[in-house]
Amino acid sequence: MINTFIKMKNTKYTIGIFLLLASLFIGCQNEDFTLGDIVAPSNLQIQVDIVGADASNPNGDGSGTVNFKAVADNAISYQFVYNGEVVSAPNGEQSYDFALVGLNTYTVTVIAFGTGGASSSKTIEVEVLSLYEPPADLLTMLTANSSRVWRIESEKTGHFGLGPVGGPLNQYYAANPDDKAGTGMYDDRYIFNIDGTFKHITDSTNDDPTVNTDGTVFGREVLIEELNGPGGTPNGADIENYPYSDYMAQWTLTAPGGVETLSLTGKAFLGYYIGGSHQYIIESRSANEMTLRSTDGNNEFDWGFILIAE
Repeated sequence: MINTFIKMKNTKYTIGIFLLLASLFIGCQNEDFTLGDIVAPSNLQIQVDIVGADASNPNGDGSGTVNFKAVADNAISYQFVYNGEVVSAPNGEQSYDFALVGLNTYTVTVIAFGTGGASSSKTIEVEVLSLYEPPADLLTMLTANSSRVWRIESEKTGHFGLGPVGGPLNQYYAANPDDKAGTGMYDDRYIFNIDGTFKHITDSTNDDPTVNTDGTVFGREVLIEELNGPGGTPNGADIENYPYSDYMAQWTLTAPGGVETLSLTGKAFLGYYIGGSHQYIIESRSANEMTLRSTDGNNEFDWGFILIAE
C-alpha cells in the first residue's frame, strides 16, 4: 500500500512538472522576439570643404584644414579613417589638418553604420595645399627640439576652466590651485616629440621602478564614453578617475586665420576629455608655459588649460 502511494505521488509530481514545462513552452511561443531588420546604409556621399578654396585657389588657402561631412540613407553613425587611425563621428562630421608642406594628396575613408551593425564605406582622395611652417621658437617650446614633457599647471589659478564658445576664456569657471586633486588630471604627463609623435601617460606616479601603463583620466559626462573604457566616478557633469591606459598619437601645428593651433589625432587629449575636434588654440605661450582653448564635442563650452613644461 505504501509503495502504491509513493508511485501515485511520484506520478502526480511528474505530471505536474510536465504541465509546467508545457505551459512555459506555449508562453514562449506566444512571445515576439523580433530583432528588427538589418539594413546597410546606402547612397553614401562625402562633402569636402577645403578651407579657403576658391576658383583661384582650388586646393585651399595653405592652412591645410579640410572639413568633411558624410551623409547616407539609413545611417545611424559614422567613422572616418585616415593614416590608419579610426575616429568616431556620430553626426558624420570630421575635420583634419593636413600639415605636410606643399601640395599633397590624402586618402580618407568613411564608414557608415546602419542597424544591426551593417555598414557601407567609401574612400576619397583630396588634394590639399599646406604652406604653414611653425616658427622655430614654437617648435622649441613644444619639443625642446627633441622631446619635452608637459603637465597641467595645477598650482596656478585658472589652470582649468570654461567659458562661452568664442567668448572670454574661463568666464564661467576658473579652477583654484589644486582644485581638481584626486580626479585623475594632475598625474597625467604629455610628451611631445620633434618627429610629430605624442604620448599621454595617464598616471605618472606608478612608473617607478618599472613602467606601468595603467592609469585614470578626467572628463565630461557622456563625451568621455568615446574612449570606450569602463566606469569612472560621476561628480556632477564630470567623470573622475576614468580607467584609461597610456597611449600614442600624433600632433601637428597649423595656423588657420593666423591663429596658432595644436591638433592631436584620434581621441588624444590634454587635461580633461571633451571630445570635439581635438584641436587646441594657443591663446598665449612663453618658453615653458602655454595656455590653450578647445571647444567641446557638444559645442557647449570653450575649455581652458594651462600647461607647464617639466
